[in-house]
Amino acid sequence: MTANTASAAPLAASTASPDELTIDTIRAAAERIEGAVVKTPMMHSITLSEITGAEIWLKFENLQFTAAYKERGALNALLHLTDEQKKRGVIAASAGNHSQGLSYHGTRLGVPVHIVMPRTTPTVKVMQTESVGGQVVLEGETFDEAHAHARKLEKEMGLTFVHPFDDPLIAAGQGTVALEMLEVQPKLDCLVTPIGGGGLISGMATVARATDPDIEVVGVQAALFPSMFDKIKGESHDCGGDTLAEGIAVKKPGEFTSKVIAERVDDILLVDEPSLEKAVSLLLQIEKTVVEGAGAAGLAAVLSNPERFAGKTIGLVLCGGNIDTRLLANVLLRDLARQGRLARLRITLQDRPGALFKVMRLFDEHNVNIIEIYHQRIFTSLPAKGLITDIECEARDAEQVERLVAALRAKNYAVQLVELN
Repeated sequence: MTANTASAAPLAASTASPDELTIDTIRAAAERIEGAVVKTPMMHSITLSEITGAEIWLKFENLQFTAAYKERGALNALLHLTDEQKKRGVIAASAGNHSQGLSYHGTRLGVPVHIVMPRTTPTVKVMQTESVGGQVVLEGETFDEAHAHARKLEKEMGLTFVHPFDDPLIAAGQGTVALEMLEVQPKLDCLVTPIGGGGLISGMATVARATDPDIEVVGVQAALFPSMFDKIKGESHDCGGDTLAEGIAVKKPGEFTSKVIAERVDDILLVDEPSLEKAVSLLLQIEKTVVEGAGAAGLAAVLSNPERFAGKTIGLVLCGGNIDTRLLANVLLRDLARQGRLARLRITLQDRPGALFKVMRLFDEHNVNIIEIYHQRIFTSLPAKGLITDIECEARDAEQVERLVAALRAKNYAVQLVELN
């Protein structure tokens, strides 16, 4: 079902109306992309349900070939191109999952794909996009500068611009996620969905409203990037910062998608960074699945608002799994620290032979494993014969660390437990 008229090409956000995104256009998109994207599993999580007090169903979109749902909308848009547009190629500005989804399916269909990324984009993301066939152009220091350059190349090269979210064709493709979720579990009370630019939740909310108007649709944004939250609720917060959920770190929400969200989404919640980290860690520990920060945002919202979601049957989209391995390691270690299984104890000692040995004996007595030891003699306010020792250690639980700290203090050591921010 490939359209071959110019009018079927991806639309400009300023000309698109919410009426152009319907259950019929989403069902048509599902037929169009069937067999070319993974029909990912939708599974009930017994353990997460026990933890949250709600019935949690997970849609594993991190199992797509490029590890994100973005393939759906990108492919739907590509299949609407005219023969001439396919020949000339497409262009997008993206440093994330849209670039990989568009590049993969464009290459598969024989459509040249140009991706403009900021020069600050991590090399791994450039390499991932190029590995699936995208022709990457690095331009500008920010996404806005990269986007402006992409629009310039669009005109100069006669390319078709494919927006990552602000287009009814893109949103229709993303809405196929909800069709598959309700096919597996038609009795969902609530869909809790991450919002960046709004393409995914626009499509999913459209499906929910047409299928069962009683399904509550709740969006989730990182508290550092509350752009859609502010636009819909008429509020004004600072927008920016280093969020774990970079996939939904959008400063300017979509024009088209914001109209759809205003009509069809019940509420938008904000989640902080510790909640995102906890959700990423839980999904790996419990479901043995890797998600990026944006992919964990739905679970983070449920964990942060237990009374709001208690007893409900909830569908969550694990929308992406592209997370840097070093960052993932940091997230897991920080979560262990919050649980009290990793700790850093700051102990004041006298700088004399045997002082550290006596402290080590207490660690041994309490069966607490020492990972690292750091001495600080110079940059302290202590007398010249004093020193500060930071000891990173590993225990079964927080209570074991507390018993060790109590034993150290009983021996008249000054001990401080270094907390995470």
